[in-house]
Amino acid sequence: MYKNLRWKVITCVAAAVLAVFSFYPPKDKIKLGLDLQGGVHLVLRVNTDDALELETDTTAEQLKAALADAGITVGAIRTSSLTTFQAEGVPPASDQQFRQLAQDQVGLSFDRETGVGGAYTYRMKPNIAADRRREAVVQAIQTIERRVNEYGVAEPIVAEYGNAGNQIVVQLPGVTDVPRAKELISSTAVLELKLVESGPMPDEVTLLQPFGGAVPEGQEVVQGSPSAGQVGNQFYLVGRVPVITGNDLRNAKSTIDMIGQPAVGFTLNSEGVSKFSRVTSANVGRYLAIILDDRVQSSPVIESAITTADAQITGTFTQQEVADLSLVLRSGALPASLTYLEERSVGPTLGEASVRAGVQASIAGLIVVALFMVTYYKLAGFNSVVTVSLNLMILMGFMAYLGAVMTLPGIAGFILTIGMGVDSNVLIFERIREELANGKGARQAVAAGFDRVFVTILDTHVASLIAAAFLFQFGTGPIRGFATTLFFGLVSNVFTAVFVSRTLFEISLSRRPGTARLSI
Repeated sequence: MYKNLRWKVITCVAAAVLAVFSFYPPKDKIKLGLDLQGGVHLVLRVNTDDALELETDTTAEQLKAALADAGITVGAIRTSSLTTFQAEGVPPASDQQFRQLAQDQVGLSFDRETGVGGAYTYRMKPNIAADRRREAVVQAIQTIERRVNEYGVAEPIVAEYGNAGNQIVVQLPGVTDVPRAKELISSTAVLELKLVESGPMPDEVTLLQPFGGAVPEGQEVVQGSPSAGQVGNQFYLVGRVPVITGNDLRNAKSTIDMIGQPAVGFTLNSEGVSKFSRVTSANVGRYLAIILDDRVQSSPVIESAITTADAQITGTFTQQEVADLSLVLRSGALPASLTYLEERSVGPTLGEASVRAGVQASIAGLIVVALFMVTYYKLAGFNSVVTVSLNLMILMGFMAYLGAVMTLPGIAGFILTIGMGVDSNVLIFERIREELANGKGARQAVAAGFDRVFVTILDTHVASLIAAAFLFQFGTGPIRGFATTLFFGLVSNVFTAVFVSRTLFEISLSRRPGTARLSI
């Protein structure tokens, strides 16, 4: 009796049982990709001009705030195009100080053009503009990927598309609610907390009446939802520079407010808490507008300094709207708006045909391989059939347990796994034949064959695993599907071709005398 044979048999049986338990029934436990189960295919354009406009506006506001802190009064600072802003009315007495301060504030990103009569034009540097456009596309890809992952889509594809440099392809396997998915993808969800200067008022004219009908410098008018007991929209005059933005959030989640209505709870990061505490301490008794996508959702009174990280957005939300808004806030705001260039729904019919064809090809390949192995290696060929079949079962178990997605290239990986399993068995069987030809007994030939081929099999599989890892790391969509199947197929093949196959030989030889011949 071979040593520890009973435990080897138990290990093989346990592996088979766990594998079957993991993937059965496959219809419920194996996730399919877009090419196999259908879904939605979208092509979007990132409007990178928005990113440039935001950069210019933000820089102009920062310069304005820095000038105010330094006590330098200018006529106006306003943007004139996507990449330029102008400073007008710079007093001659402060001209040198203004130019030095502006150089310190915006000199890295903007070039100053010659000024005339106390007016200066600042233009964004070409390399900075190119970088901002590129960053907008990259950030959009990352943001959309986070959103669709939280939406629950298995193995979505979010990647650059074409050669335009500002287009993105999004593939969402299994998605049926296309309008909601598009809304989650393209929603900007810009969150800002700003101090209220005046309002709310029922109309903009009444709101601006104390200011001569014009919006004061450094402020803006924002529309809000009706207040309790009011009819129609409300208008607020708020500071242009926000106290807190969505970039200061650490987390967002669905919750309920004090009267049991759906609300969005959010948590600030350490920098956000510091800014919030400083502003609320200096503005006790004032209203603070919570603005989402340029609309005031609520405007609570600052009753005391707020030093905690937790806050809440209340309003007339449904539970679904709260869940979607929380998801979008958690994933971050898009750096620019999106335009849908192409929308295509992929039906599951082609996928079903592909799955059916893939299964038929796998079964046909297994049958042909089984006939060859049994014909060429006699009874030992049945050993190969069992190990290759178990290899496929374990591979399916891995895919189901880890939630990996099966794609059409993944099915090709299954068929490749059959070939790898047979290749390993051929190496082992040929080595056993050589040992038998050298005059060794069946047991000694089997032991020597497995021991001497193990290093060769391990080397080839490790090299293939490295290739699979690179495919998964740098590939997208179908390439990743193939790499996933290849990786797990290699791991399971080492176990079945070496451990399970040897155990089957030992079971066969343990019941026969030591001089018995081996049918190989």
